[in-house]
Amino acid sequence: MTDSNPKARFDSPEALDAALADQAYVTDADLRMTLYLAMALGKPLLVEGPAGVGKTEIARALSAALDTRLIRLQCYEGLDAAQALYEWDYPRQLLEIRLQEAAGASADTLRASLYSDDFLLERPLLAALRHSPPPVLLIDELDRADEAFESFLLEILSEWQISIPEYGTVRAEVPPLVVITGNRTRALAEATRRRCLYLWLDYPDRAKERAVLEQRLPGIDAALADAIVDYLAWAREQDLTKTPGLSETLDWAASLIEIGAADLDHAQVPATLGALFKDPADIDSMRERLAVYRGGR
Repeated sequence: MTDSNPKARFDSPEALDAALADQAYVTDADLRMTLYLAMALGKPLLVEGPAGVGKTEIARALSAALDTRLIRLQCYEGLDAAQALYEWDYPRQLLEIRLQEAAGASADTLRASLYSDDFLLERPLLAALRHSPPPVLLIDELDRADEAFESFLLEILSEWQISIPEYGTVRAEVPPLVVITGNRTRALAEATRRRCLYLWLDYPDRAKERAVLEQRLPGIDAALADAIVDYLAWAREQDLTKTPGLSETLDWAASLIEIGAADLDHAQVPATLGALFKDPADIDSMRERLAVYRGGR
């Protein structure tokens, strides 16, 4: 790791990979290189892909690897600037007004005390600007927010400062490390894409999924792990309403371990499919197909 340039936190993609591995996060060549370059160049990382493939986990693992705070802005329809930046604690301000007036404070004294840190409620973006050392800022599911908020966010990401009329300008001494995720529920603006380094994170191949099982569930039986990743590779080729991601794989694997299954021939395996599939039609159809899958191996 380097100390002279806060944006370049690791000496190489391999050093970054090792640090993330310590946090039980499994990378691949594209992921570690793109994340390394985003950090070295001081650019936000835009990660898109299906739900449950580990996009949010990138930010969690990175903050743990850097031993810095993870600040998460969860996006949703109707999210506005006040909810993302800051708010004033109006009930406490009203109480302060009464106390100050009772004490005979002047108008200037009252105004100065009302708009101070004591009454400023940090929301994720303001917290990311003011935190030291620079945090990892996760802007999760930006595609769920509307286009107006996305445009507002671009200004913050460009300037790394905000002006609070009653308080003053807040500027980041060192910008946070930014990870933006999206599930492509709508197309993000070209301006957003141009400002970021881009990574598409897809469903894992067998080797990566196997490595994730070993990292996140130490001691899992090798034969069971092989059976799980083989089944998932087959299942994702089926006509499903919701294709399972890595998070579902881990839940299912933990469920199979819990019931003592050594392989997928265990009698209770069909009853565990609710950990893997999250749609009733998918569960019913995949229970029916499980016997076909078992017989075709």
